[in-house]
Amino acid sequence: MNTVRKFVQQIQQVGCVLGLLCAVAVGLAPRAQASSATLLLEEPYGKLGFFTATGHAAVYLSGVCADSPLVLKRCAPGETGIVLSRYDGVGGYDWVAVPLVPYLYAVENADEVPLFADAKMVSFLRDRYRRKYLETVVPDLADGATPGGNWYELVGSSYDRTIYGYEIETSATQDEALIRKYNASPNESHFRTVSRNCADFAKDVINFYYPKALHRSVVADVGITTPKQMAKTLVRYTARHPKLEFARTIIPQVPGSAARSSNVHGVVESFFKSKKYIVPSAIVSPIFAGCVFAVYEGTGGGRFDPARDALVFTPSGDPDVRLGREDQRAYEKELSHLIAQSQINGSAPRVKKTWERVESKSRLEFDDQGRPVLQVEVGSQPVMVGVSASNVLNGAAPGQLAQELLEARLMEELHDKAPHGVAESEVTRDWKLLQAAMGQRGDEIARTATRQPLETSANSVSGNSRAERSRGNVP
Repeated sequence: MNTVRKFVQQIQQVGCVLGLLCAVAVGLAPRAQASSATLLLEEPYGKLGFFTATGHAAVYLSGVCADSPLVLKRCAPGETGIVLSRYDGVGGYDWVAVPLVPYLYAVENADEVPLFADAKMVSFLRDRYRRKYLETVVPDLADGATPGGNWYELVGSSYDRTIYGYEIETSATQDEALIRKYNASPNESHFRTVSRNCADFAKDVINFYYPKALHRSVVADVGITTPKQMAKTLVRYTARHPKLEFARTIIPQVPGSAARSSNVHGVVESFFKSKKYIVPSAIVSPIFAGCVFAVYEGTGGGRFDPARDALVFTPSGDPDVRLGREDQRAYEKELSHLIAQSQINGSAPRVKKTWERVESKSRLEFDDQGRPVLQVEVGSQPVMVGVSASNVLNGAAPGQLAQELLEARLMEELHDKAPHGVAESEVTRDWKLLQAAMGQRGDEIARTATRQPLETSANSVSGNSRAERSRGNVP
């Protein structure tokens, strides 16, 4: 009996050891990292937005990276994925892969994103990135000049338009299969507006992960694949498969002097909502206009809201909630009050114009950490002004310049006509930066006052005191 008991105990001990070894093996075994595919629905802008409002589509893959713009690979630790997109006339290629931050902002790191951009700055940032990473796809001209074409849309897309992201979960196995397929397939452009456009490309990528998830609409878009239709069908697909992780995100257009992008539409919706098309049609053929209206209403028309339930993307952090309308109005009112009390601009409508003039006369350079700065002439002396959130208060530039920049950005972020909202954390950060810039300027005024006649000094201090009192009223 004792012999049997000892035998059982030995078996139990062996079982415990084996169990422990199994647990260790499971703990050390490589685990599949979570990844996702995000359909990017991009608003139309500029002249193209005037004639057609269908916008653009691309796909961001968080688990897929690139050895080069034309060769895909699995992401290494610390890499954040790439955007795959199709544009007509880019080196003769069907698709190009660009990391997420450069695709959105034409810089390599989130702390380099400018707070307020004009066309000159955007062109410089784009060409700088092209020369560093896209020469094999878009080489210099024979004389070393920047080439023309649509390549510029591969980098800095958020300077031109607002983007909506629709994220759905994927697996490492799916990512690896996609990498093998796209690396082995010919990457040659056969772009056609009707059957091989940007939305067709996005549809094919998403359908690779989830077959038949996306499809075109023969009625609403007369058979043309459109970015908005792809977003609508992906939302419907995830509604039918609630176990799939799904999220929506807004990537706001960067504040700047460029015109804001416009709402994205389908083909029939674009025709119906454009007065330059529907009004003449109604005059010439009321029956035709009535048919357009019937199709528009029957296919859902404008009832799909791209921004519904979406968080706001922030370059340097996780997506954040949108600033509430009441808080937005409170911030805007307080900002207008600060500007009115300031000795710089005097009134809110002049804020953007003031900074735009400064920016247009400046030269873009970079600090020792690679962040953009503007060389501005102050009197006869050049000074460097940081233009990103990480360096706007650095250096010896007058606080007045940083204040003007931050006022211009906040006016753009808080504008009543901004329909897409702004991240609460971004506004909070920018407001604190503005307060710090005004504090710097107050110190400068105080230092100057000690060297001025009594009357001038009193006026300067009085003006600064009003600004100091105003800064205390933070919403």
